[in-house]
Amino acid sequence: MILRLPTYLGLGPVYAYRYTLGAIAPASCKYHPSCSQYALDALRTHGLIRGSILAGWRILRCNPWSHGGVDYVDGQRLFR
Repeated sequence: MILRLPTYLGLGPVYAYRYTLGAIAPASCKYHPSCSQYALDALRTHGLIRGSILAGWRILRCNPWSHGGVDYVDGQRLFR
């Protein structure tokens, strides 16, 4: 799998979050893998545009009213 430059530009902010705000805030994600790991996997698998859409949809679903659970990028149904 070859990652292109735009994909690396998408991975940068996620890593920046993980090592700054993510390190300070307590781990409280209802999903497995965590939202930041899901974003990294989505960007690596689907590229910048589709991966960003999947990551954004996951962040919208991660709210106090969701049930959470196991949710992998491979199991998504948005881009088949």
